[in-house]
Amino acid sequence: MPTPDLVTLTDPTDPRLADYVSLTDVALRSRHEPEKGLYIAESSTVLRRALAAGHRPRSVLVAPRWASDVEEMLAGLPEDGGRVPVYVAEPDVLEGITGFHVHRGALAAMHRPALPALHDLLAGARDGAGARRVAVLEDVVDHTNVGAAFRSAAALGVDAVLVTPRCADPLYRRSVRVSMGTVFQVPWTRIDPWPGGMELLHDEGFVTVALALRDDALTLDELAADPPERLALILGAEGDGLKAETIASARRTVRIPMAGGVDSLNVAAAGAVAFWATR
Repeated sequence: MPTPDLVTLTDPTDPRLADYVSLTDVALRSRHEPEKGLYIAESSTVLRRALAAGHRPRSVLVAPRWASDVEEMLAGLPEDGGRVPVYVAEPDVLEGITGFHVHRGALAAMHRPALPALHDLLAGARDGAGARRVAVLEDVVDHTNVGAAFRSAAALGVDAVLVTPRCADPLYRRSVRVSMGTVFQVPWTRIDPWPGGMELLHDEGFVTVALALRDDALTLDELAADPPERLALILGAEGDGLKAETIASARRTVRIPMAGGVDSLNVAAAGAVAFWATR
């Protein structure tokens, strides 16, 4: 088994740390990470789950107290991938690099895996038996909501998650952290174009269900009482909800009955309710 290379660094401007610079700049990182084929895993728990999913680190950045834990995790990596540099720096240096206080044990710059084709993803889910229940996130731009939706999908047995072209990156640091690493557990890919790509789901035998606040919508209870064999639940963006074209193209429209004068739920909360009801 390969031995990780521990390197102590004291200069936040060291070029070897370029992957970790300005992690709080969302606009910059949203372009920088996919272009460079990387994503950032934050915390020892997330790194462990990423490694368990077969993802490979480019490097790891840790405070001294966490170095031995990271060494232990990396010791199980296959030797054919070469050694992974582990950069060790004091907390003030870490903050100078990343732009925030790193208190979750470790940061890792990970190689970003290629996304599977839609058909392959759906066919390969459930250990090759094929997906029966998927979630579609349409233009959900808040990384926290994306991560929370993935966490609910993992906890409530959703077979796969599809994200539209304008949806936030599930592998962005905040999404991964909020999901507690479940973005590595739930199969996912981008569905493009959208909403034109909905026809691909129909061709795969899915009944597409738009969650929207419409007077003519079925209630979630009615859907759950007689669920289709293959179900795609479509969740819309924060604020505006689903596009009118999406609702018109979906096979059914469903709403969650609510009380207390509340007219809508956070998209991640709505997803959790729908996943639970249709499990």
